[in-house]
Amino acid sequence: MSIWGTANLLRARDGREAKVLSAELFFDLVYVFAVTQLSHHLLENLTALGAFQTLVLWFAVWLVWQYTCWVTNWFDPDTMPIRLLLFAIMLVSLVMSAVLPDAFGERGLVFAVCYATMQIGRTLFVVFHLGCHHALSKNFQRMLGWLCISGAFWIAGGLAAANYRLWFWMLAVACEYLSPMIGLWLPGMGRSQTQEWTIEGGHMAERCQLFVIVALGESILVTGATISHMANWDAPTLIAFLVAFVGSLAMWWIYFDTSSQACTDAIVHSKDPGRIGAYFHYTHVIIVAGVIITAVGYELAIAHPAGHIDTKSLAVLIGGPMVYLFGNGVYKTVVYRLFPLSHVIGLTALAILIPFAYYTDQLMIAGLTTALLIVAATQESISRRRSQHSRRAE
Repeated sequence: MSIWGTANLLRARDGREAKVLSAELFFDLVYVFAVTQLSHHLLENLTALGAFQTLVLWFAVWLVWQYTCWVTNWFDPDTMPIRLLLFAIMLVSLVMSAVLPDAFGERGLVFAVCYATMQIGRTLFVVFHLGCHHALSKNFQRMLGWLCISGAFWIAGGLAAANYRLWFWMLAVACEYLSPMIGLWLPGMGRSQTQEWTIEGGHMAERCQLFVIVALGESILVTGATISHMANWDAPTLIAFLVAFVGSLAMWWIYFDTSSQACTDAIVHSKDPGRIGAYFHYTHVIIVAGVIITAVGYELAIAHPAGHIDTKSLAVLIGGPMVYLFGNGVYKTVVYRLFPLSHVIGLTALAILIPFAYYTDQLMIAGLTTALLIVAATQESISRRRSQHSRRAE
């Protein structure tokens, strides 16, 4: 029996689709701030090392959200203990997000302690609630073991000198991101099977979609904030502003043209819904990373529309849309079992653009990449609707 007595905190599995609740939406607000902090960190450290550091921090932010998302898929956020758990994680996440820009500086230990506290504390709560005999108990016990291992690496990194910190935190991310791929196997504790992860497909799909909205919202905020700080609103600046806004619309179109029902069905009708749910999270980490990088590119284009293209600006102006298209392509392969032709064409066109980018300015490249995103979105939308009409005619 659980130490929580007869209180049942699990979601009811009554055959109806579990809805995303207001407590979960409120929880996500912290991650608007986290994504903004990450984009600013990348902009201020636009080097190979800075990009890699931002990537590690992004994985950390995503993993906290992802693991919490799985918990709220199983546990009911409308029950008071789970709601309080979410609010506690929210508070610590806010502190963690606040120190993100200096995570590789003087506040590394604060970041690491916040992160480890959330991951281990949340999982301990679940383990104590489930007790020893629930079907999910062993899975969360194995998860707790891996999070303790990764937590040790996070703390060690926080204590280490800056030149060693990245290595410790890379190991920590690898522990948490890769361990589910091997069933959370630990010596003496066995391995979890993805078939045991009895998730609610509609809830999982909607939670991922809402995080993409969070990321796209951050790109809109960056666009508005950047132009608001511009002293002179000349024609190139206003055009760059319009390009950034249209680019955000194109990214929304590319992602949300995949229907939520198709995403839900991909999980619900799978023989192994737990594995498909895991794939959703693995692919969305790429998609949101693409949004963050693209937002940085748009910020550069608005601030310096006539700026010369160098390798740093090229990496975000073209690299961001490429990462975003690739992530969406992999995601749609999970949903539809086919990598969209429109995304292949878009990725190819973006790659062809790279050698010519050095001969123009940032506004031109931002405009061309946005145009290619629109073309990809339009082509896929037309193709999908033709396919739907053909199926109905049959």
